[in-house]
Amino acid sequence: MQTALGLLLLQAAYVYGCGTPAVQPNIDRVVNGEDAKAHSWPWQISLQSKHGSRFHHICGGTLIAPRWVMTAGHCIMPGSVMRVVLGEHDMTAQEGSEQIRDVLRIVVHPQWDIVHVADGNDIALLKLDKSPIMNENVGVACLPKAGEIPRHGAPCYISGWGNLYTHGPMPDKLQQALLPVVEYSVCSSADWWSVNVRTTMVCAGGDTKSGCNGDSGGPLNCMGEDGRWYVQGVTSFVSTRACNELKKPTVFTRTSHFTDWLNEVMTNY
Repeated sequence: MQTALGLLLLQAAYVYGCGTPAVQPNIDRVVNGEDAKAHSWPWQISLQSKHGSRFHHICGGTLIAPRWVMTAGHCIMPGSVMRVVLGEHDMTAQEGSEQIRDVLRIVVHPQWDIVHVADGNDIALLKLDKSPIMNENVGVACLPKAGEIPRHGAPCYISGWGNLYTHGPMPDKLQQALLPVVEYSVCSSADWWSVNVRTTMVCAGGDTKSGCNGDSGGPLNCMGEDGRWYVQGVTSFVSTRACNELKKPTVFTRTSHFTDWLNEVMTNY
């Protein structure tokens, strides 16, 4: 029997085509990150916090249903005023594609602990005050099946406005980079992340490309066998020494581990 949420997500996928951008991303050549094609990741959002009279980008996130954005738990700053910008590409320009929504409700995973990041559960949901207008610039991502684990070496892509390199500048335009998946048995080995990763996480990268400050909360985009893009992870953490440290791949919260929690929140809130 279909739940109301299941029907909602199915309807969104049918009407808007989850994981099927109108502008196809450039996946032919990615060397240590590059400007993404404008609006080729239409589910990518900018989470912004108000400082004084202005809003500033703090994290990424993923539109997973018309009124729901998935991001990282550590992106939530209690007491701050936050908003979501959809359809964004160039932070320095008013392109006419942007849609701004207030955050009506924030639900952080109850077991997230910012003091113990390696314990996992770095995930949160934001309910928007109203649905954005779905078009070629704004769309929903597909979510993987519960328990699904992306295969080792799967060509996935991180996207975001994070620092271009350790302590480097933040880009004006949305960036993307190819980050092949590193299976848990490798990522948890002694000379990689060891005990700092868990099976509830996904590792990707580990050579010269990685996420960096400002990418947090954004998606790990992986193409499924059906040709749609699935968000297999939520950007969680990198090495504290350098964003692109060898054998320290970017670590993501594994979306498919939290299927039940995501469904429960979106149903009850």
